[in-house]
Amino acid sequence: MKLAVLASLLASAAAFAPAKQASTTTSLNAFEGELGAQEPLGFYDPLGLVADGDEAKFNRLRYVELKHGRISMLAFLGQIVTRAGIHLPGSIDFEGDSFSDYPNGLAAISGPDAIPQAGVGQIVLFVGLLELFVMKDVTGTGEFPGDFRNGFIDFGWDDFGPKTKLRKRAIELNNGRAAMMGILGLMMHEQIDGNPVVGVFLEY
Repeated sequence: MKLAVLASLLASAAAFAPAKQASTTTSLNAFEGELGAQEPLGFYDPLGLVADGDEAKFNRLRYVELKHGRISMLAFLGQIVTRAGIHLPGSIDFEGDSFSDYPNGLAAISGPDAIPQAGVGQIVLFVGLLELFVMKDVTGTGEFPGDFRNGFIDFGWDDFGPKTKLRKRAIELNNGRAAMMGILGLMMHEQIDGNPVVGVFLEY
């Protein structure tokens, strides 16, 4: 468990720590003040992914971190909601099977009681369409990596001051990091006999 958690931290972190080598200190200084570089780890890059100080690479990694964090927040919330007995109404197929007829978590897409493979394919196709045509900076006017408003969705963002915007972006980033760890933990416990921790949702 500890090794898996450590591996997830290393894979998902995009607020990187400075390398110790003197030759890369100058280039890394450009990222030490970036959003997400905070106590206690500070600028955390144990694998040296941006040791060359490449800003384009850093922005790409930050975008990927934000995307994975957003997906994980939705996934974690989905686990809690469905395990509380809340499912979409209606039927999931033409045979009349309801959403509640299928298990929660990974068992819904993999296992003897999973939804048909055609349903999994539809999910993959839908996610692919979102990735290619929707969840991206179509207009090129995004303020930061992961800004997908595209002049359409705002929710008052343009009325916020610089400090408020930075604080809200930091909140999203940190919540996403926590959600990545959370959904990984739920997925791991789901595979253990007896569903420890996950089963707690069923008892209370």
